[in-house]
Amino acid sequence: MNRPHQKYAIIVAGGSGARMGSAVPKQFLLLAGKPLLMHTLARFREAMDELQLIVVLPFDHIETWQRLCSKHRFLVPHQIAAGGEQRFFSVRNGLEKIASPGLVAVHDGVRPLVSATLIQIAFEAAAANGSAIPVITPNESLRQITGSGSHPVDRAVHRLVQTPQVFDVQRLREAYQQPFRPDFTDDATVWEAAHNPLHLIEGEIHNIKITRPFDLLLAEQYLHYESKE
Repeated sequence: MNRPHQKYAIIVAGGSGARMGSAVPKQFLLLAGKPLLMHTLARFREAMDELQLIVVLPFDHIETWQRLCSKHRFLVPHQIAAGGEQRFFSVRNGLEKIASPGLVAVHDGVRPLVSATLIQIAFEAAAANGSAIPVITPNESLRQITGSGSHPVDRAVHRLVQTPQVFDVQRLREAYQQPFRPDFTDDATVWEAAHNPLHLIEGEIHNIKITRPFDLLLAEQYLHYESKE
């Protein structure tokens, strides 16, 4: 009999408020009355009770997060890991908190609208294929910038990549033993550079990454709409 996969999620929350024009790190900005990082963790807890959550934060922000959890009576169980200078090192530090084999999702802390359904589907796909990367098709025209100007590209053969990206724990840990490279923009690029195959799944248009003030407004409206359903 196959043993069930132990499931983990590393929530990477190392951003700043620079593009938001805020002195507050964006993961701590209020969304519907509480820090948006709490919404993200709650989505993963809703998806599966047995999931072990690891939050990666800049060392200087760990105490702030603990105070916010106390203030908002946030009781979703999770471990905390200190982040690194780049996302690559933050994820690697999060992986060090995992002692057992299984599957691990890596997710942007500032994607608070991910659905429990997508999380569940991603884990199921990774259990079958070793990895699961949610993507969506661009709905706007694309142009590639060149040294002499620009030219159109076919959006039908391009995809926008989201998180959570789910992988076999041990193989992802081995992939993160590679030296850091600037083109490691997400976990899929690290995984692929270690000669592991990628399995793409359908993402969600509302699974946006909060990077600018308008994104926060969209998220507020989406949560309001969701609460009316």
